[in-house]
Amino acid sequence: MEGEIVNRVAQSALINFDLEQYYDQSPRVQIDIKDQLFNELVLREKDFRAFVKEHNWEDYKNKNVAVHCSVDAIVPTWAYMLLSSALEPNAKNLVFGDLSHLENHLFQQALSKIDLKKYKDQKVIIKGCGRFPVPEYAYVEITRLLSPIVSSLMYGEACSAVPIYKKPKSK
Repeated sequence: MEGEIVNRVAQSALINFDLEQYYDQSPRVQIDIKDQLFNELVLREKDFRAFVKEHNWEDYKNKNVAVHCSVDAIVPTWAYMLLSSALEPNAKNLVFGDLSHLENHLFQQALSKIDLKKYKDQKVIIKGCGRFPVPEYAYVEITRLLSPIVSSLMYGEACSAVPIYKKPKSK
């Protein structure tokens, strides 16, 4: 048929890589130790231990939890360890840091499980925008993982991809 529209993108050898497939949709929770400090300045051991003992840690069941202190206070290391010990039986994932640290950790875990062999010498395009908030960390990490093995790496959509990496031609 003359003038037939051909979808060259569908016929190309491009492999689409969607980071959203690795987005953990479990709830995220942040615990800020500042809420347990006296005047947001000093941690009192007796009060803190009472909080850890009395708090309902079941509320964190299957949730991704970030533990941090948002104020400039001296928090002893054992306080974070005590919280970790209380959260460990319930939390799905637990990190020290804020929610952005948690997000990076979740992607690091997911991306470390990818079988990279299937991308060897392939042309890969990393999908850009989507429904979930994929952190820049994930884009940097997948670029780090794929660059040594792909023939080319692009970002965006096939119709308007931004070239990121192209394997040098062998001499």
